[in-house]
Amino acid sequence: MTRVKICGITTVDDALLAVDSGADAIGFIFADSPRKIDLGKAIEIAGAVPGFVSRVGVFVDAPTELVKESLASFLDYVQLHGEESVSECEMLAQCRGRERIVKVFRVHERSDLAVLDDYVDVAGMFHLDTRVEGKPGGTGRTFDWSIAVEAKKWGRPIILSGGLTPEHVAEAVAEVVPYAVDVSG
Repeated sequence: MTRVKICGITTVDDALLAVDSGADAIGFIFADSPRKIDLGKAIEIAGAVPGFVSRVGVFVDAPTELVKESLASFLDYVQLHGEESVSECEMLAQCRGRERIVKVFRVHERSDLAVLDDYVDVAGMFHLDTRVEGKPGGTGRTFDWSIAVEAKKWGRPIILSGGLTPEHVAEAVAEVVPYAVDVSG
């Protein structure tokens, strides 16, 4: 069964609504975004959410120590949406294990998958989002889902995002059969 992550949570009420709607995970955005949240508020919301719901921190090229401290204290997973290096991912994996590291790759064509080779030993999951120049993600645009199907050959669970809407998310899940979908908005 495909899991669902609702990203961009900024209030306790929104978090609880996401949980009541069946979300398996909620995401806190710590990067420049209309849904950016400060650390204290995220900790408050995380404490109000039932323990069976995963708490994911979304970071874009954040200081490694901040990400590591957040993972050690209140997050279940970190989603690295920037240009984080393999060595940075290795350092974070030492905190709570590789399986807690979600590395995001922005894709537009199959050749964008070549970099997955570098991260297969340091990230527990691969998250695929649409590549739009100058944007780390959250563009609301889809990509060719057959690229996500091909990414599965690296043996990591695939999280699919990029413009998923109620009108076609079931089609995306049927085509890709991802571990999870990541939606916001």
